[in-house]
Amino acid sequence: MNSHTEVNLAEHGQRPAQARGARLTLNGVLWLLQVLAGFFFAGSGFGKVLMYDEALYAAAPQAVAWYAAVPQAIIVFVGACEVLGGVGLILPAMTRVRPKLTPLAAGGLALTMVLAAGFHLTRGEYALMPANVVLGGVAAFIAVGRWDRRPVAPAPLTTSGILASAAVLGVLAVTVFAPTWYTMTNVRF
Repeated sequence: MNSHTEVNLAEHGQRPAQARGARLTLNGVLWLLQVLAGFFFAGSGFGKVLMYDEALYAAAPQAVAWYAAVPQAIIVFVGACEVLGGVGLILPAMTRVRPKLTPLAAGGLALTMVLAAGFHLTRGEYALMPANVVLGGVAAFIAVGRWDRRPVAPAPLTTSGILASAAVLGVLAVTVFAPTWYTMTNVRF
């Protein structure tokens, strides 16, 4: 393609064919990680929130051994923090309303994973630590990326932002919360 064609394409808001292909950007990677980690943490946390039910809490150590070493209230609290952190990875940046909450949520989740890794280390549960390290690393990457490298600019809340938030919460409810609730209340450990 010659430079005259590229100039004509640029004048009409088009890019040359080689520039139109998908390219990996830091912003794209951050969004992908925010959505994946957001759904993961929200789902994992929701399972812990369900431990408020005495029967589920009593049966849980059969499936997850470390639950027996932690008081019920702390499991539920950690679960609530993970749900809110998971949602916080997505919604503030997506709606642009208080987008600085996204890196704060990511930082809180990274801290949670550091504490979880330390807990598992003291219990000799070394097989559980790699997941904590990876998830903590992803959360820390998001925190740094959204705080310093590719922050999201704040903007007023719009109707489309409200609808997008409702859609994300709906997808979370259908794909994560409902299956987690169903599995934990209907499947015997």
